[in-house]
Amino acid sequence: MRIPLRRLGVYLAAFMFAIVVNFTLPRLMPGSPVDSMIAQLGPRATPAAIEAIKARFGAVEQPIWLQFIDYLKGLASFDLGVSVKYYPQTVTEVLARSAGWTAFLVVTAVIFSLCVGVSLGAVAAWRRGGRFDAFVSPFSVVLIAVPPVIIALATLFTFGVTLRWFPVGYAYDPSLDPGINFTFFGSVFWHAIMPVLTLSPYMIGEFQTTMRSSMISVLGEDYVTMGRAKGLGDRAVMFSYAARNAMLPVMTNLALMLGAVFGGSIVTEIVFNYPGLGLTLFTASVARDYPVIQGQLLLMTMATLGANLLVDILYGVVDPRVQEGRT
Repeated sequence: MRIPLRRLGVYLAAFMFAIVVNFTLPRLMPGSPVDSMIAQLGPRATPAAIEAIKARFGAVEQPIWLQFIDYLKGLASFDLGVSVKYYPQTVTEVLARSAGWTAFLVVTAVIFSLCVGVSLGAVAAWRRGGRFDAFVSPFSVVLIAVPPVIIALATLFTFGVTLRWFPVGYAYDPSLDPGINFTFFGSVFWHAIMPVLTLSPYMIGEFQTTMRSSMISVLGEDYVTMGRAKGLGDRAVMFSYAARNAMLPVMTNLALMLGAVFGGSIVTEIVFNYPGLGLTLFTASVARDYPVIQGQLLLMTMATLGANLLVDILYGVVDPRVQEGRT
C-alpha cells in the first residue's frame, strides 16, 4: 500500500499548492470586482446601490489574510461564493452550467486523438522506413509545434467562414430547446466538430510520436517473435502483441498532456464562442469576478489531478510489473 499512499500524498500536496495559487492569482490582476460591478451599472450606480454592492461583496476589499481565511472556510463547506458577473447566481451554478460542455469537448477530443494517434504510430513503427512512416512521423512533429490558437483561427476561417460547412459558435442551435432527442443531439455533435478538430492535432501528434517510439522498442521482444512463429497474421501480431504492450508510455504521456489539453480548450472555447469553462473563465477575468476565477481554476486542477490519479490506477491494472512491485 506504500506506493498508492505515496501517490495520494503527492496529489494532496499539489492540491494544497493549487489552492494557494488559485487564491493569489486573481488578486494579482489590476482592478477590483466591486469597481467593475459598479462600472457596469453606469448611470444606475446611485449611492444606495454602491453601498449595497460593497455590503454584498465587501469581502474582496478586506485584508488579504482575512480573504484567505474566508476562502478556506468556503472550501470546507463547499461554498465557492456568489458570482460578481452573474449575480445573484452562485459560483457552483455558473460552473455547473459550463463544466459539462468542456468535459464533453475534452473527452471527445482525447478519445478521437487517442484512436487516431495510436493507430498511426503503430502502423508507422511496423512499416518504419517506408513511405507511410516518412510522411506521418514528420507531419506529427509539425502538429505538435503548431499552437492551438493558430489551428482554431485557421479552422474557423476555412470551414466556418469561407466554406460555411460548420457553425461558427454556440454548443447547439439556439433555436432548439434542449432535450433528449436526435435533433438536439445532432446539433450538439455538429457544433462540436470544429472545436474537437482544433483540440485534436496536438494530441494526435504526441500520441503518434510516443506510440511509434514505444512500438519500435517492443518489436524485438521475444513475445513478438513468438507471435510470428505461431503463424499469426501481421495485423494480429501488430495490435495484439506489440501495440498492447507499447501503450503503457502512451498512457503516461496522456497524464502529462492533460494540463495542455485544458489550456487548449480555453483558447478553443473563446475562439468558437463555445459555452464551456474556457469562455466562462474569459468573461470572469474581464469582469474581475474573483469567486468564479477561483472556482474554475480549482475545478480544472481537481480534474487534472483526478485524471492523473485515474491513469496511475489504470497503469497498475494494465502493467503486471507494477502490480508485482506493489506486492
